[in-house]
Amino acid sequence: MREPNAIDFWRGLALITIFVNHMPGNLFEPFMYSRYTISDATELFVFLAGWSLALATGGSRGPDSPAQVVMRLATRVVEVYRAQLVITAIAFAMIAAAALYFDNPLLLEWHGAGAFFGAPIPSVIGWVVLTYQLGYFNILPLYVVVLALAPVFILIARLSRWAALAASFALYALCLTYEITLPAWPTEGSWHFNPFAWQFLLVLGFVASQWSRDSAAFQGWAWRLMPLGVLGVALGLVAQFSEWKPDPLNVPEPRLFFIMDKPFLSPLRLLHFLALALAFQRAFSLIAPIGGWVSRQLSALGRNSLAVFSVGSLASLAGQFVRFFTGGGFLVDALVLFLGLGAQIFTAWFVEWRSRSSRPSSLSS
Repeated sequence: MREPNAIDFWRGLALITIFVNHMPGNLFEPFMYSRYTISDATELFVFLAGWSLALATGGSRGPDSPAQVVMRLATRVVEVYRAQLVITAIAFAMIAAAALYFDNPLLLEWHGAGAFFGAPIPSVIGWVVLTYQLGYFNILPLYVVVLALAPVFILIARLSRWAALAASFALYALCLTYEITLPAWPTEGSWHFNPFAWQFLLVLGFVASQWSRDSAAFQGWAWRLMPLGVLGVALGLVAQFSEWKPDPLNVPEPRLFFIMDKPFLSPLRLLHFLALALAFQRAFSLIAPIGGWVSRQLSALGRNSLAVFSVGSLASLAGQFVRFFTGGGFLVDALVLFLGLGAQIFTAWFVEWRSRSSRPSSLSS
C-alpha cells in the first residue's frame, strides 16, 4: 500500500468532514474546518480527484494511451455508479425500517425518500439513471459525470494544458451564464451538484498536478502566492462569521457569477477554495512528522476513499436517526462519532487486508 502522502491525508480529512457534516446539529460539527470557510469538503474532494487523475494517467513508464485513459476512467465510473446504487438501496431500506419500527410513516419522507415509496415505478428509473437522488447521497452522481467527462479534457491537455483549461472554463461559464444543469426526475428541480460546472475544479486539479511535477516555475509561483492564499482564507473567515452573502436580488446578471451558490460552484466559492489550497499547500510536510497514528489513519481513509465514503454515508444516516429519536446530546453524539469513525477506519483496514490476502503467495505449496 502507498505510504502516507498529502493527497490521501487531505482526502481522508474531507471524508471525515463530510461524515460529520451530514449529521446536522451534532456537537462536533463546529470543529469541522468547513464551519469556518466559504467552501467545504466537496471542493477539496473534487480537486484532489483531479490531482489524482494526473498521477494515475501519467504512468510511471509514460502517459497512458488514449484508449487506456478512456478504459481507466470508464472502469472508475462503473465502480462509483455501482457504489451509488448500492448505498442508495441500503438507505431506502434503512428509512423504511425506521418507519416500520417506530410506526411513523412520516419518516418515509426523510431526505426526499417519499417519492420512492409513493411512486416506486418512476422513482426506480430515476434512481438507476441518477436523476433521483436522496439528500446527502448526491455526491457520487456528481463524481460519475465529472469522471465521464474527464477523458475529453485529459486528452486535450496532451496537446495543450491551457487549451484544456480554456475548454473546461468555457463549459463552466456557459453553465453559470445560462443556468444549464441536469434535471431531477421524477421529482422537480435539478441536481444538487451541477457536474457541468464542477468539472472545472476537477480539471484545475488535474492541470495543477501536472504543472507541479513538470514545472519548477509553477512550484515557485505557488509558494510566492501563499500570502495571497492566507489573505483569502482570512477574508473567508470574516465573511463566514459576519454571515455576509451577496443578495441574489441585488447582483448583476448573470447572477450565478456573483452569489455564493454551491450547486453551480460559484466563483466566490471556487476562489476561496483555491486560496485554501495555496495557504495550506505545505501543511502536510509539517503535520506528517508529528501526526503519528492520526496522520496514518487519515491517509488510509483517503487511499480507500470510495469504500470509506460509502460506509460513512450510511453511518451518517444511521447517526441522524439515532440523534432524532434520542434528542442528541454530548454522550449520544460522541457515541455516534466514535462508532461512525470506527466503521470507516475498519473499512479502510478491511479493504487493504482483503487486497493483501488476495495476492498469490510467493511460497510454493
